[in-house]
Amino acid sequence: MTNAEAAVMDHHTAPEPQPHRHTRSLARAVALVHPRPRPWLRAGLALSGWPALAATALPDGEPLRWIPILLFVTLGPGCALLLPLPGSLRPAARLEALALAAPLSLSLATLTATALFLVAGFSAPLFLGSLAVFCTVVAPLPAVPLPAATRGAAERAKPHAESPL
Repeated sequence: MTNAEAAVMDHHTAPEPQPHRHTRSLARAVALVHPRPRPWLRAGLALSGWPALAATALPDGEPLRWIPILLFVTLGPGCALLLPLPGSLRPAARLEALALAAPLSLSLATLTATALFLVAGFSAPLFLGSLAVFCTVVAPLPAVPLPAATRGAAERAKPHAESPL
C-alpha cells in the first residue's frame, strides 16, 4: 500500500469532527430561549377528558370505567392549566407543576360538582363533560406561570456568616 492509498484510507475511516464547544453551548442557549413546541402534548391534554366521558358508558364497577375517570379528574384539568412548561425551566419548577396539578384538578372538580349540585343538575356525564370542555378550551392556552419559574426554581438560600443559632 502506498502513502497516498493509506492517506485515503485514513481519511475515510477518520472520526467525524465534533462540533466546537461554543457551538454546542450556543445551540443549547437558543433551545432554552426558544423551546421546541409540543403540539402533541397540548392535543393530548385537550382530548384527555373525552375518553373518561366515554368510559361512563361501560358497566358500573369495571376497572376500564373508573381508572380513566379517576386519572382524568385527579390530573386532567390541573395539567391542562400548568403544562406544557417551557423547556428552560429547572427541574424544581417542573416538579412544582406536577405537585400542583392534582390539588388544582381536585379543586376545579369540587367547584364544578358544587355548581352542578346547586342547580340540581349533577350527573356523572355532565360533570365529566364540563371538565372535558374546560380542558379542551384551556390546553391550547399558555401555561399558568409558577412562582418557582419566576424566581429561578427554588434557589438555595445563602447561609449567613454570623448566625445567632
